[in-house]
Formats: sequence, structure tokens, C-alpha cells
Amino acid sequence: MVSHSNDPSGRSGAGQATSRGERAAKVLARAGVASRREVELLIEAGRVALNGQVLTSPAVNVGQGDILTLDGLPVAEREPARLWRYHKPAGLITTHKDPKGRQSVFDRLPPGMPRVISVGRLDLTSEGLLLLTNDGDLAREFELPTSGLVRRYRARAFGRATQESLDRLKDGIVVDGIAYGPIQAHLDGGRGSNIWISLALAEGKNREVRKVLEAVGLKVNRLIRTAYGPFELGTLEQGAVEEIPAKRLRQLLKDGMPTQPENPRPLATPRSDMPRPRPTKGAKPPGGRIRKTRTPTSRSERAAKDAAEKAPITYKAGWARPKPRIKSGAKPGAKPGRTSGAKPGARAGQRKPGPKRPSR
Repeated sequence: MVSHSNDPSGRSGAGQATSRGERAAKVLARAGVASRREVELLIEAGRVALNGQVLTSPAVNVGQGDILTLDGLPVAEREPARLWRYHKPAGLITTHKDPKGRQSVFDRLPPGMPRVISVGRLDLTSEGLLLLTNDGDLAREFELPTSGLVRRYRARAFGRATQESLDRLKDGIVVDGIAYGPIQAHLDGGRGSNIWISLALAEGKNREVRKVLEAVGLKVNRLIRTAYGPFELGTLEQGAVEEIPAKRLRQLLKDGMPTQPENPRPLATPRSDMPRPRPTKGAKPPGGRIRKTRTPTSRSERAAKDAAEKAPITYKAGWARPKPRIKSGAKPGAKPGRTSGAKPGARAGQRKPGPKRPSR
């Protein structure tokens, strides 16, 4: 609850004319209630009150001793800023409430996490890195283009393009009357009519990547954010959440936030879109090792293997039985394995011994 010592300014209980303290919108944002823009909407809806009086404007200061409430519940004191990396899967929206009742990323977060807001947004079908924080001021600072934080994406698009056509985006482009800033785009290749493109931009306008690539004749059918400023998606599993260490976050905020990773790691093309190489005769598998079948070594293992090989085959009803093999020269109807005229016990193909010669 926002409650401090007596306010030295001596203003009225409502605090509407206060000249000291912080604005209500900023206090709510720093408490992790929502972003500044969303807080202003909450105030316009009459859901925020200061010392029992409903606020009608976000330009109201909250000072020492004031009690700020949201929906009748006191707002908690501000906590230290925290930041999480979240691998957003496709099919989730990035909002706390949806009129259509669709599932959001906040519904999928693990239990025990505090109330968080997103740094920017990813649309329904987009996936990849989404930063989450409990500090609305920090989220707003990261979202502004003046921060210079570079967003990196990998896009799979349908259509034909050349590197020359993508280089047109370096100087910015105007689409449907909206001016988009410089974008670095690199053609990574692809298979068939789908191509992969790596992009880097310092803005975060609504559906910017999709609209810009559509302007050069490409239709995006998959979009993955791989980095936001110095934070990368890396090997984070889809749907997983990982907190940025508090010490690292404090150091980055103190020294100045880098606009991009020191050594950006390219995201490998998903396996479903990679061409499958044909196996080469005599080629070794990945790792350079050829797996050999293990041979039984102990006496019991050898005995079990021999018994399994000598075990008779049991034919069930309806199974086809193999026809007996008749050797060349055998009469029809002869038992398999015996030649015509051979005595029982004699081997097939063995000559009959002649009479013994008398000794001289």
C-alpha cells in the first residue's frame, strides 16, 4: 500500500492539486499494475482512487501519506525492478484481458510469478522472445524508440526476393502512409517458394515486419523474435520463463543498456524447413563414430542367443506356411532334405560307398 508519513505540502485529502510527489500513473506503473498507457485507461474508466476519491486525470501527484487504490484494493509498495525472458509460442495473445476470451501468455506463466507486464508485444501468430517485467517504467523505457534497443527477427516468407530488393529497407520505407525507420534485412536462403530472412530494427510498430515485407512482395507465414536489446532467445525452450539475474540487470541499468548483444547468435533454420541431405556411401554419421552391434560375451548370453535362433517358429491359424524346398534330382513327394534313393541318415549329395576291395 502506498502509505508514508504526513505530507509536508499540506494539500487536501484528495491530492488533486498537489505539486509534489509522483504522478499516479507513474506510481501505478512502477508498482507493476500495468504500463503507463494502460494505467491511463484504468484512470479514465474510474477504477483508480486516491484517498477515497476517484481520479479523473492521470496528471495527479501522489505524495507522502496518500493511499492509492485500484478497484478498491490498496496498491502495494514498489518492488525492485525484475526482468524475465519468456519464449512465447504461437497462438497466444499478449494482453491481460481479451474480449474474445482467447488465451494469453499470462495464462501460461508458471505459478508463483508476481504480476508482470510485457515489454512490447508479439501478435497472435508470432513467437520467440518476449520480455516480462514487474516495473511499468522499465517496460516503457525499453519500448521507446529513443532507447535504441535493437529487435532481431527471423521471418519465413512466401515469395521471391533478392538481397538488392531487401537493401531498399536500409533507408526506411512508407507503407499505407506510415513511415518506418531503417531496417537491416539479410536473405538467408530457403527451399521452394519459402525463404528465410534475418531482420534488425530499432522500432516496434504494430505488425511492422509483416507490413514492410509485404511491401516488397513477400507474405510472412512465420515470425520469430530472437533478440531484444542485449537479451537473446538463445536455447530457451518454448513456453519456458527465465529471470535475468538481478545483479546483471542492475549493472546494465547503471552502465547504460547495450542496444544489442555483443555477439548475436543466429537462429538455426527449423528442421522442418531444412533440406535433407542424401546419405553418401561410406559416410560416417554426425560425430564421426559408427555404432557397432554389441556381440554377446558371456556364456549365458551366447546360450540365450543360440536358443532363440534354434527355437521353432509357431504358426497361428491363418498364417501362410512356407513351401518345402525340393532339391534338384529329388522325386516329387519325397521328404524335404532327402534325395531319391538315399538311405535314412545319409546326407544329401553324399556318394554311396562301394564294396571293399580284397586285400592282397
